[in-house]
Amino acid sequence: MYQELRKKQKQIAVIGLGYVGLPIALEFARQFKVVGFDINADRVAMMRRGEDPSNEIGPEGFENRDIHFTSDLDDLRNAHFFVVAVPTPVDDYKVPDLKPLQRASETVGKVLKKGDYVVYESTVYPGCTEEDCVPILEQYSGLTGVTDFKIGYSPERINPGDKERTLTTILKIVSGSDAEALDEIAAVYGSIIKAGIYKAPTIKVAEAAKVIENTQRDLNISLMNELSIIFDKMNIDTQEVIKAAGTKWNFLKFTPGLVGGHCIGVDPYYLLYKARQLGYDPQVIHSGRRINDGMPAYIATKLVQMLIKKGRAPQQTKVLVMGITFKENVSDIRNSKVADLVRELMKYSVNVHIVDEHASPNEVAHEYNLTLMDSPSKKYDAVVVAVGHDEYKQLDIGYFRSIMNDQPVLLDLKGLYASEETEGMEYWRM
Repeated sequence: MYQELRKKQKQIAVIGLGYVGLPIALEFARQFKVVGFDINADRVAMMRRGEDPSNEIGPEGFENRDIHFTSDLDDLRNAHFFVVAVPTPVDDYKVPDLKPLQRASETVGKVLKKGDYVVYESTVYPGCTEEDCVPILEQYSGLTGVTDFKIGYSPERINPGDKERTLTTILKIVSGSDAEALDEIAAVYGSIIKAGIYKAPTIKVAEAAKVIENTQRDLNISLMNELSIIFDKMNIDTQEVIKAAGTKWNFLKFTPGLVGGHCIGVDPYYLLYKARQLGYDPQVIHSGRRINDGMPAYIATKLVQMLIKKGRAPQQTKVLVMGITFKENVSDIRNSKVADLVRELMKYSVNVHIVDEHASPNEVAHEYNLTLMDSPSKKYDAVVVAVGHDEYKQLDIGYFRSIMNDQPVLLDLKGLYASEETEGMEYWRM
């Protein structure tokens, strides 16, 4: 397969062109003939113009690439190596939503041929590729997995907003349904990944490795969040505690914060779901998720209590929230815990204004039914700096005083500002 792809006798198809699929498709297109497929025709039109809907890749990233963007199923019929990179979210009840993955498998199954390869990159629970996806491929293709076509799993490690650790500079895990599949898949990915390839012994090992990467990080952050709650009751600055503890060589410097996005705040639920299917109820993972999911309500309550102590009724206050994307310097708003924080404040009848230069007002309105302001106004009772965008790091305390009332309250959720510079202001950070 690899040699035929290199000679462009066969082509690669990438299914799902979001923050994971598009970089892979464009990188493959440096060396191979590629079809980039997405069901969203508007996104496809943007990519044909050399525009990344996620605002992660500039126009130069589309230049000199052998790629055809399409939403037409027929364009996939000449492909022989399929990479599936669709989202794997959870529903309102925190249950894995496999519908995008199932539909992508149906799409591939309709065009699958003997000798083809299908590699999944979407984050799933161990066993999902072989137990949930392969049967769909077999059903729609009429073929038998492993015998007629090869299967692989290579978990994505894209870090949105990171300009240093990019796709080609991050070690790539690959796995295959048999030894031949593993070698061929490793060769294809190895041609673009400069950091090297790690061959996992089984598909389930590769799936499990991915899901625990973010589960581990989720748990570490939940510990810091719980400690910040405890230390706040003791009037101890958590950031100073972390700085002091960090002088020990083996202390891990995780910090408290809102845990959103499409990875850390989602992936642990896939492992929880599978464990419960097997009759085991994970205690530590569930506890970490409960703490992190509860932080927006905790912060909202904290702010309202601070306002009340200053004699201000919540329904008569105006609060500015700065930043709504799930992390700094990205435009992605999926699973933003800042939106949850805004809703929690609104439950107290607080008048909330939101600004974010990186987010799309249309996407925020569609996803959360919230309105982004073009710029802050004046006379805020409190300001919440919720995301650590570079633009916010450059602001000084004088700026916040200029847009706030007397006795201002500043909540610095990312610890961007020095507490000693906030004299005359009620300052709080996690």
